[in-house]
Amino acid sequence: MHGEYKVPGGKLVVVDLDTEDGRLRHVRVAGDFFLEPDDAIEAIDRALEGAPADTDAAGLAARIEAALPPGTVMYGLSAEGVAIAVRRALARATDWTDYDWQLIHSAPESPALHMALDEVITTEVAAGLRPPTLRVWEWAAPAVVIGSFQSLRNEVDPEGAERHGITVVRRISGGGAMFIEPGNTITYSLSVPDSLVKGLTFADSYAYLDDWVLGALGDMGITAWYQPLNDIATDAGKIAGAAQKRIVSGTGAVLHHVTMAYDIDADKMLDVLRIGREKLSDKGTRSAKKRVDPLRRQTGLPRETVIERMIDSFRGRYGLTTGKVTDEEMARARELAATKFATPEWTARVP
Repeated sequence: MHGEYKVPGGKLVVVDLDTEDGRLRHVRVAGDFFLEPDDAIEAIDRALEGAPADTDAAGLAARIEAALPPGTVMYGLSAEGVAIAVRRALARATDWTDYDWQLIHSAPESPALHMALDEVITTEVAAGLRPPTLRVWEWAAPAVVIGSFQSLRNEVDPEGAERHGITVVRRISGGGAMFIEPGNTITYSLSVPDSLVKGLTFADSYAYLDDWVLGALGDMGITAWYQPLNDIATDAGKIAGAAQKRIVSGTGAVLHHVTMAYDIDADKMLDVLRIGREKLSDKGTRSAKKRVDPLRRQTGLPRETVIERMIDSFRGRYGLTTGKVTDEEMARARELAATKFATPEWTARVP
């Protein structure tokens, strides 16, 4: 069995192993990480050899930590990262490069249709009817997108939304409200087979699926990192928020979508969103305006250029073929938008 895991912000860990009588055998750990002293790698292998195959990642990491020689230094590597690679090997997880990725970057669409496209495309991936897909959104109208389980009245000021012509929609994933203005927002979705995140905890899957965009931002001179559970942050503030939905039909798929602030009208946002003091204090800030640091200020690049560089970065890592939403997918999405995502019943399902 073979498993790979790129430690977020670190290096690639590769594990090859067998199982015999429910235990790990012939374990070999490798990768492009740095490790001192030399014999620490042998200590890691020995620590894993013979471990029960149903040991969770925390248990495997504890075995590794206990076996490391005194003074061991890991760079780009962690005991947890090795343990996750083991779990991915046992789960027969796939890797990014195992797939022919497709890009969808098309004309602006309405907020409700974007919600529907996410559901339709991810369901198609789960059914094996379309390849894993990176979809970059273009917005036809400003919007507030609330999480699947958020209270509509607690999150949105209806008078403010009406005053600014803001459409309110509810997505299928959890998480918090996102304030969207077409020229100020960069949004993308990853619709991936469940096998890509096998062996990862729910939290680890966020970091794993965000890693490529951290690299893309780094190429633009932005030092960014994953901030649990679902933020992408820099020293100057948050620049993006992610959310996920698991599709259990077919062989399973994961929808991972991210909204990034290219620019922001903070006064308008505060006029539309009801951001409570408790939420702000939890983030360690005193003002909602300070919570987000837009990409426009950090890069000095036009929005279109930022998107182009993100796409180029993904293509350089994993390959990417330009595709489109099929006629059948679009027809299903339009129907779903009309019967679900644009309806008051769905939007106010949590009043």
